[in-house]
Amino acid sequence: MEALLVNYVEKSLEQYMRRNAVFLCERLYAEFPSEVNLQLLARCYLNNNQPHSAYYILKGMQMAQSRYLFAIACLEMDLFCEAEAALLPVPNGAAVQYLLGIIYRDTDRKNKSIEHFRKTLSIDPMFWAAYEQLCMLGEAEEAAVCFGDATVPCVQEHYLGNASSCLQIADTDHSSDSSQRFGLEYLSRSDLKQREGNNIRVMCENNHGGPILTGAVRQSKNSCCSTSFLSTPSPVPTQLSDVAPPPLVRNIHLRQSEDSLRPNTQARGKFACDNESAQIRGSLFFDSGLRRSARLAVGHRSLNTSQGSENKAKSLHASTKLSSETCSSTFYQGKLMETYEVAVSEFGATSSSLSSTTDVKSIQHEIENTKLSSFISDSATIKSGISNTMKLLRTLGEGYRHLCMFRCKEALNVYQKLSSKQYNTGWILSQVGKAYFELVDYLNADYAFSLARQISPYNLEEMDVYSTVLYHLKQDMKLKYLAQEMILVDRFAPQTWCAIGNCYSLQKDHESALKSFQRAVQLNSRFAYAHTLSGHEYVIMEDYGKGVECYQTSLHVDARHYNSWYGLGMIYLCQEKFEFAEHHFRQAYQINPLSSVIMYYLGTTLEVLKRSEEALEMMETAIVIDNKNPLPKYSKAKLLLTLGKLNEALEILEELKECTPRESCIYALMGEIYKRNKKYDKAMLHFGIALDLKPSIVDVAKIEAAIEKLIIPDEMEESL
Repeated sequence: MEALLVNYVEKSLEQYMRRNAVFLCERLYAEFPSEVNLQLLARCYLNNNQPHSAYYILKGMQMAQSRYLFAIACLEMDLFCEAEAALLPVPNGAAVQYLLGIIYRDTDRKNKSIEHFRKTLSIDPMFWAAYEQLCMLGEAEEAAVCFGDATVPCVQEHYLGNASSCLQIADTDHSSDSSQRFGLEYLSRSDLKQREGNNIRVMCENNHGGPILTGAVRQSKNSCCSTSFLSTPSPVPTQLSDVAPPPLVRNIHLRQSEDSLRPNTQARGKFACDNESAQIRGSLFFDSGLRRSARLAVGHRSLNTSQGSENKAKSLHASTKLSSETCSSTFYQGKLMETYEVAVSEFGATSSSLSSTTDVKSIQHEIENTKLSSFISDSATIKSGISNTMKLLRTLGEGYRHLCMFRCKEALNVYQKLSSKQYNTGWILSQVGKAYFELVDYLNADYAFSLARQISPYNLEEMDVYSTVLYHLKQDMKLKYLAQEMILVDRFAPQTWCAIGNCYSLQKDHESALKSFQRAVQLNSRFAYAHTLSGHEYVIMEDYGKGVECYQTSLHVDARHYNSWYGLGMIYLCQEKFEFAEHHFRQAYQINPLSSVIMYYLGTTLEVLKRSEEALEMMETAIVIDNKNPLPKYSKAKLLLTLGKLNEALEILEELKECTPRESCIYALMGEIYKRNKKYDKAMLHFGIALDLKPSIVDVAKIEAAIEKLIIPDEMEESL
């Protein structure tokens, strides 16, 4: 009865029938109350989004896996102290180190967090989430170090370890009488699973990105990837299907008539995706030619030598090759069994037991040699595959690291080195869009994000940034459609409510926008961007006190969120607290030293503080960083006017006038320069043009006052 219930619980988890798994596992534990069954029940609760239930049933348990599952439940409930206490006695596998890093990060122990994330990568170089966290903290080493050639042997060891386990599992498929006849040790699947206990499963829906453990006697079948406490997960796929899976990468040329494509799985919503061909033009991509989707097809292997060798030649991936060789080993062993039976029947029953034993040993030796040779023959292919995988991670890691350091142009150059299959994916295109957003190139950002939406309409990552892009572009209709589609995908995602808030803010409904951003904070209190957007809305509503609170909360969550430092600087600049403004702008500048907007406001603050030389240097740097931004050029012209360098200021304004001919402030400043050069006719002309461009009321008053003083000589003006 216990084995039956366990089997059905695992099957229910595999099929995502979570409520059924919980019910059956509760019956299992009631009938057979053991800590192993309690762990399985906790897994069911965690899969069914019931961390509180898992917390209470595991509290006080001492087995390593029970403590690990208890820590996962604590993290879901933000009980960081209890999670840390539960994890410390657990053997230090990669997943345990990663979770400790998350705990230390969320409890403001940055140095220890960095230490544990680095330990995670040293144990398992393919633990991408740890490198991602290091990039976010601004402490990641170069990708060539973390994913370099030196890490290949470590990954290969994990890979081959899993491969040998697969071979052992294949050996257990023979009948018990055959194993007895050949004197081979028979290892049942349950015994094998007992030996392979204490595995870790990465939860796909875990907000903390943390894995959970499977049962101590059972290996989870529905996990994304598994690893033991003492060893890290292997990249070997645990399941291979006879039917080709849907392609994970949809090319730009979406094709509707291909039979191999299946509809994309969508979380909590449906989308009607247009799969007709669409040729993409523009300078966003380095290669816009026709690309074919990569397909992984695993065919049936028949039990004959010719078909086996043919399928072996057609294997596409190292994991498929390994599975094929496992089948070949089983086939050769079966053929040797048949050969032995024929030999025994020919020699008759008079054969001595000694000779039979000798034949069995020789056959056994031949079987082992066959398995070993097939295993070794794939080792070179496996090593090549691992090397290619690490090369891919190296490129992705370097691009992501540049982006987290706000070296956006370098990140774009790195991403363009990817193959078309990898580049044309939702995650990469979202990163490209974010890079263009940081470069204040909103048109290209919109283009990249829209392509990401076409490829992965179910993915909401970075879509909050896309909504901000549309906000800056004043694309009201596109922003509304984006918000509606995100609601259909997941109305409980904080990114969705950020998009809704930006939509309301664009419509000048700041009260509703603020409620939307606060809803995003309720859904995920550690979503720093939602706190920042709330602060922006308070600033628009001139509630500076609450704006400061929102920005400070955002910085408590993520100290490198430069937008909040910038927001605090703007508040203090408006309040004329210039020293405070300089401090916060400088903090933002240290995090993102390539933002011309931050440089402009820092230079403006320095100008107000009468530090003109420093301000001029900052404006010149901003112009070098972004020559298209007119604000630093205008401020530089003002500073040159203050320093008495009239001709240089006039040259900059003449250039600026060609780029932005509708800005009244440019003509007003040119009029002031001509006035100081005593060219009153030109001064009057430019003051008149400035008034015709309908400036603000304050600027109108200043321009009219300057016109009145044109007829008064400078000497008289100074005496007055």
